[in-house]
Amino acid sequence: MPSLPWKAWYNTSRWRALRLRIFLRDLYTCQCGCCQMEANTSLLVCDHKRPHRGDERLFWDETNLQTLLKSCHDKAKQKAEQSSLHTRGVWH
Repeated sequence: MPSLPWKAWYNTSRWRALRLRIFLRDLYTCQCGCCQMEANTSLLVCDHKRPHRGDERLFWDETNLQTLLKSCHDKAKQKAEQSSLHTRGVWH
């Protein structure tokens, strides 16, 4: 599989600053419905509500971002996204 250039965006200072801005906006509270607050940002994910699939506008759009607990993201969100791969194609 070819390298996906957008993966490098996650390693930029711009992304790190945006991620923290989203956590602050959401008051470090999971937006999945569990409403659990978590001060340890290593246990949080800045999640794209609508998958960006390399679309730079969607990637950086603050209205497309939400705070999720890593455990909620890894369970529900990833399961839903992976189960729909056959209907929307590959992630690149």
